[in-house]
Amino acid sequence: MPEGSVIAAAVLLVVNIAGFARCAADKRAARLKKRRVPEKTLIAWALLFGAAGVYLAMLVFSHKTRKPKFSVLVPAALAVQAVLAGWIFWRLE
Repeated sequence: MPEGSVIAAAVLLVVNIAGFARCAADKRAARLKKRRVPEKTLIAWALLFGAAGVYLAMLVFSHKTRKPKFSVLVPAALAVQAVLAGWIFWRLE
């Protein structure tokens, strides 16, 4: 695997882990009645190549699944990002 592909994969992994962690923190804050992570922050994180992590957190924690903004935008962003990532990795090889 070329060095550029390894770096791109590492960046994607870190961004998605961070997106998952932000959603987990928001779900925990909701349960504890503490200050929440703003929805626009979670959406922005999903749109900035963190959709896989945010979507996984939505499924694992049943978080924001009833909100149309999340249930439509995050899977759509994930689909677009999967195609873009595939194209980028293909071009890097």
